[in-house]
Amino acid sequence: MIRAEDLGELLLPWLVDQRWYRAKARGARTLRTVSATPLADGLQHTMVEVDSELYQLPLGTRDAFADPGAVIAVDGGTQVYDATLDPELMGHLLTLIARGAVIGGLTFSTEPGVTLRTGLRARPIGVEQSNTSIVYGTEYILKLYRQPDPGPNRDVRLHRALRSVGSRHIAAPLGVIAEEGLVLGFLQRFLPDAVEGWATATASVRDLLAEADLYANEVGGDFAGEARRLGAAVAQVHASLADALGTARAGAGAVETEVDAMHARLDTALAEVPDLRGEERTIREAFDRVRALGGGLTVQQVHGDLHLGQTLRTTNGWVLIDFEGEPAATPQQRRTPRSPLVDVAGMLRSFDYAAFHLLAGEEADRQLTARAQEWSDRNRGAFCDGYAEVAGDPRDQEVLLRALELDKAVYEVRYEHHNRPEWRPIPLAAIRRWSFL
Repeated sequence: MIRAEDLGELLLPWLVDQRWYRAKARGARTLRTVSATPLADGLQHTMVEVDSELYQLPLGTRDAFADPGAVIAVDGGTQVYDATLDPELMGHLLTLIARGAVIGGLTFSTEPGVTLRTGLRARPIGVEQSNTSIVYGTEYILKLYRQPDPGPNRDVRLHRALRSVGSRHIAAPLGVIAEEGLVLGFLQRFLPDAVEGWATATASVRDLLAEADLYANEVGGDFAGEARRLGAAVAQVHASLADALGTARAGAGAVETEVDAMHARLDTALAEVPDLRGEERTIREAFDRVRALGGGLTVQQVHGDLHLGQTLRTTNGWVLIDFEGEPAATPQQRRTPRSPLVDVAGMLRSFDYAAFHLLAGEEADRQLTARAQEWSDRNRGAFCDGYAEVAGDPRDQEVLLRALELDKAVYEVRYEHHNRPEWRPIPLAAIRRWSFL
C-alpha cells in the first residue's frame, strides 16, 4: 500500500500544481492519508487530507509508465503516478460500477435499471478545473470529484430529480462511486455529438468580427436562434426542478440576508480592485433596490453556476451539465434554494463575455466594439425571449435581474484581477454601461 506521507515531499508540490487544487495561493503544508484502498493490480484509491481539506487521488503504479512527465514519485523502484491518465487502470472503475462492487469502504453502484457495457477504452478529458472526467468509448463519462463535498452530492441529486420527471435537457445519470456516503464519482451518458455552447457562441462572434461591416443578423453564423432555444431549455429545466423538488417563498429576512451578502462581496472586491471604486455607488444602489421588493420571491433549486461552458448543443437540443453549483460557495450555500434569475443572470453575463473576449487586451476599435455589443444585446435578448416562451419573461423582474447581474460582474472583476488581468475590462465595461441606464 502506498501512503501519501511517504511521498509527501514530492506529492505536495505536485498537488499544488494541479488545476483542481483549490488553495494554490496558500500552497500546501501538511498531508495525511485518510484511506488507501487497492482496487486492482497497480491501482489504489487514496483519500488524503491536505491542510484539513479532503482530496481524492487515484494512484497508479508501474515499473515504467508511458508518460514520464506524469510520474509523481518513484517508490522502491516503482513509478507512482496519477491513475486517471492510465486508460487500462481507469477501465477497472467502469467494471467495478457495472458489477456493483464493494471494496473496503468503497461502493460502486449503477442507477436503477441501468446495465453497463464494459471493456470500453478510457480516456481523460483535460479541460476541467475542479474535477477530472474519464470518457469510456462513446458511451459513458465518469466525473471524479477531486475535492468531494460532505453531505448529499448536489450534482447527483439534481440529475436524479430531473431524470425522475423526464427532463430531456440532461445527460442521463448511470452510476455512482461512494465512500461512507461521500460521493466520489458520477457516471453519466456521454454525448459524442455534443458541442460546447461557449465554442458555438464564440465561433459566431468570430464570424461577425471578421465581417465587421455587417450586422449580426446578416452573418451566416448568427447565434440568435440557438440563444432563443437555449433560453427555452433553461426555463424547462427550471420548471422540471420545481416539479421534482418544489419551490418556496423567500421572506423579507432571507432577501435582506442575500442583499447583505452582495454588499459583502462588493466590499471584498473593492479592497482588491481599485478600478471598481468609481462604480461603487451604481452597484450599491442596485443592490439596495432589491430590499424594497420585500419578501415573497419564489426560490427553488437551480443550476447555480450557469454559463455557456456548462451547456452542450446536441442533435436533439440543448443539454445542461455540472449541477454542482458555484465553486466559490460553501456546500450549504450551494444547496440553498435561490431565484431562477440567478441562472438567467449567469447566462446573460456569459453572452457578454463571448461577445467581447476576442477584443480583450487589444487596442480599442470602435467598429469592432460596436459589433460585439450588438452581438451581446441580440443574443441576450433572444435568450430571454426563449425563456419567456416557457416561463415568465425575466426582464419583467428588472430590479432583481440587474442586481444579480451586477453581483456576478463584481465576482468576475475580482476573478479576472487575480487570474486574467487583460480580461478585467469585460465585466468593468458592463458595470459602467449599467451606470448610464
